[in-house]
Amino acid sequence: MLSHPIANSEESTSIAGRIHSVETCGTVDGPGIRFVVFMQGCPLRCLYCHNPDCRYWKDGTPTTVDQLITEIQAYAPYIHPPGGVTLSGGEPLMQPYFARELLRRCKEHGFHTALDTCGYTPLHVAEEVLDFVDLVLLDIKSFDPEIYTKVTSVAIEPTLTLARYLSQINKPTWIRFVLVPGLTNAPHNVEGLADFVATLQNVEKVEVLPFHKMGEYKWKQLGYDYQLTNTPEPTPEEVQQVVDIFKQRGLVVSS
Repeated sequence: MLSHPIANSEESTSIAGRIHSVETCGTVDGPGIRFVVFMQGCPLRCLYCHNPDCRYWKDGTPTTVDQLITEIQAYAPYIHPPGGVTLSGGEPLMQPYFARELLRRCKEHGFHTALDTCGYTPLHVAEEVLDFVDLVLLDIKSFDPEIYTKVTSVAIEPTLTLARYLSQINKPTWIRFVLVPGLTNAPHNVEGLADFVATLQNVEKVEVLPFHKMGEYKWKQLGYDYQLTNTPEPTPEEVQQVVDIFKQRGLVVSS
């Protein structure tokens, strides 16, 4: 069973959790202009993570749903549809009751909601949160199980289980895949993922995200071993090759 720290009970008048930070006018975590809440805590240890300071739940800032809703409402003129609110992280499903209540309140106020998740969670935990999610941004780090574990230090199956469930309930989903030369770009890995995604009925598009090292300085500040210092960013040609593999399966792709 995975651990999901919860700061308060559902019976509380204002459920509390821990966040890393917020971005008030984000443009890369869902459609339109987004208010993005970066939640604290993550079960993965991705080699290329640009938010390694989100790892541990205890390091976050204690925050209530009421506090966040007040701040979100102040930006309502800017995050009107197709914009809205995105929960990212870290991994939002590490704090499921907090995430669920925040999303519920956002829907109550008429905001479009998106959940950016790695999918590494028991399905029953995700199900209740998804009731208040308009769009899922599902990060599938790789498809080959060995490569996936090398990248994340966890197993792939919970993520695939969630992906299949999202298709079953027809929840609008964007698939995200980070292209890392020498790590995730193996042809069989990309083609396997493209074949899998093509079986899903709910995927609106695939985002191929080129690897970057913008978070490397955080690793050094935290004293973590950043293993990708010598890994180059993919060339435009390499990115296009991967985009083409997904497009060959009839998928809509952006990069």
